[in-house]
Amino acid sequence: MDIELTYDMLGGRLRKIGDATISYDQLGNRPCALGSWALGYDRLGGRLRTVGGAQITYSRLGRILAVGEWSCEYSRLGQRLLRIGPYELRHDHRGSRVRAIGPLEIFYDRLGSRPNLVRLPGESPALSDDLLLALFLVLHRQRVAARQASRRE
Repeated sequence: MDIELTYDMLGGRLRKIGDATISYDQLGNRPCALGSWALGYDRLGGRLRTVGGAQITYSRLGRILAVGEWSCEYSRLGQRLLRIGPYELRHDHRGSRVRAIGPLEIFYDRLGSRPNLVRLPGESPALSDDLLLALFLVLHRQRVAARQASRRE
């Protein structure tokens, strides 16, 4: 099953993951809902703290340690996220882009700058809530990292 990732024309914000709509705050800077799940942020509004009922726990260095009951694993130097709960992440040869999350294969646009399609093997009628959560977290994390890198330049 192919799951399309839809972006808006204004700022290239991710608006849909398959049938799940992503809503943004009044300023349009950060997502505030993923389908029926509310997204919560810390007091300063910088870090995603909850997705629906799943609490996100961070380390002092800002790495995600846990998402609800799921723990997260990182590479030895702590730069690459290797696993979210039961889902292993596979990266491209440079390690900068996630190419797969468990059974999901992620495809990027021609420039390779943003994901535009996710493929789930088989003919499942819809993306499970667990896979949707893991996919959103990875895509959100990549977008935040890209914004931080562009600010440094």
